[in-house]
Amino acid sequence: MVRAGAPFRKRFRFLAAIYTGDQNRNSRDTVCMATMTYQGLDVLYSRHQIAERVAEMGAQITRDLNGEKLVMIGVLKGAAFFLVDLSRAIQADATFDFVAVSSYGNGQRSSGAVKVIKDLDQPIEGKNVLIVEDILDTGLTLAYLRKLFAQQHPKSLRIATLLDKPSRRIEKIDADYVGFSIPNLFVIGYGMDYGERYRNLPDICIMAPEQPE
Repeated sequence: MVRAGAPFRKRFRFLAAIYTGDQNRNSRDTVCMATMTYQGLDVLYSRHQIAERVAEMGAQITRDLNGEKLVMIGVLKGAAFFLVDLSRAIQADATFDFVAVSSYGNGQRSSGAVKVIKDLDQPIEGKNVLIVEDILDTGLTLAYLRKLFAQQHPKSLRIATLLDKPSRRIEKIDADYVGFSIPNLFVIGYGMDYGERYRNLPDICIMAPEQPE
């Protein structure tokens, strides 16, 4: 009998600890045991699951717009993939704008301070605005942006986030459209990074604590 090495046992304990939850909840709100890997990383949501959920979100946003125009504001850099795919799923006259903020630096911990690096190019007064974000965790960034954009008096101001981490919330804020609700995991891929790496992965993967940098 071959015994599992220490790295394997450590990895198994990590996965067993995070993949818990009420199995009666909707699948988009729970995390199941990963059965796939990509480039040695555990896949949390595959490219196919992402595409299916984004299509559902686009359909809901289309219904809510009821034929009106939309300005989609992508939060760079993480939301770039999500914004492109979501925009193609929305059946409406939509334009893009982008804002860049800084709060993470180059590691896994947020600095807590939000700083605008790039502001909007066009005014949003009187327009239907959708802030498109990759992940809502502490809520500091989105609460700041919502307050900032509200000062321009848009007709409507909503938030769409691909991932939501309710357990991490500091600011009291919820998204109007949520792709998946997840526990407190550090995730990469599909635009999300670790030190600017892994953004180009097609799936959403888990960065385990012992993952080499």
